[in-house]
Amino acid sequence: MVSIRRRMFLAMAVWGLTWVSPLWARRPDTGFLNRTAVVDGVTYKYQVFVPSNWSKKVKWPVILFLHGYGEEGDDGLVQTEVGLATAIRNHVDRFPFVVAIPQCRKQDWWTSPAMEAQALKALDQTMQEFKGDPQRVYLTGLSMGGYGTWALGSQNPGKFAALVPICGGIRLPPGNDLPNAHSTDDSADPYAAIARKIGKTPVWVFHGGADPVVPVAESRQMVEALKTAGGNVRYTEYPGVEHNSWEKAYDESELPTWLLAQKLSPGK
Repeated sequence: MVSIRRRMFLAMAVWGLTWVSPLWARRPDTGFLNRTAVVDGVTYKYQVFVPSNWSKKVKWPVILFLHGYGEEGDDGLVQTEVGLATAIRNHVDRFPFVVAIPQCRKQDWWTSPAMEAQALKALDQTMQEFKGDPQRVYLTGLSMGGYGTWALGSQNPGKFAALVPICGGIRLPPGNDLPNAHSTDDSADPYAAIARKIGKTPVWVFHGGADPVVPVAESRQMVEALKTAGGNVRYTEYPGVEHNSWEKAYDESELPTWLLAQKLSPGK
């Protein structure tokens, strides 16, 4: 009798495990996730996009996306309503990337030291948590984030496998009087200086030909400076398009493929 009871107990235990085990094997959270980063005692909210097929068994390409001035704040959400996040929602199959999406504080600018520090902290935490591949880290941004892309890309040589600045620039746009905003480089020829710092890092620049906010000359001058410096650059200008050129840029089906083709050499 004891033996029968023991066998029944074991059978029930095994049956119970078949129901419990799916909980143990629960898939990790994916989609747009809330995260925080602390820099110099200040807590910043940011978002991370994680593909539905994410797995810790492989290393993942990672994009750092810098939003524009209109998405500034501290809610950690509005920066996902414009730009790259919209493209991901529209064409999720095109973007097999983990994406870090920090948020610049109001009345600040991506080129200020505090905002650069929190963006890089969000990227570092994303790399660690979601098994980012150090050889496949990409930087992109629109408008104010385009300025940030030129700045961070030039200040961190060897960190990013490619840069995608959209309707950004080097000199501040006309009428900008934010206290923490400053040009990406203040040398006599800032375009040449930035081009030298970027070096051979692949860059794909986008701008609207009729942009009334950030002059298209900013991108044209940087492209010419990169060419003169022997850089690896391609340029797409949309005739007649105003400031929202990011809508067309992030909708380019070739862009994710081009990014994935760029990879840092081991040891860099």
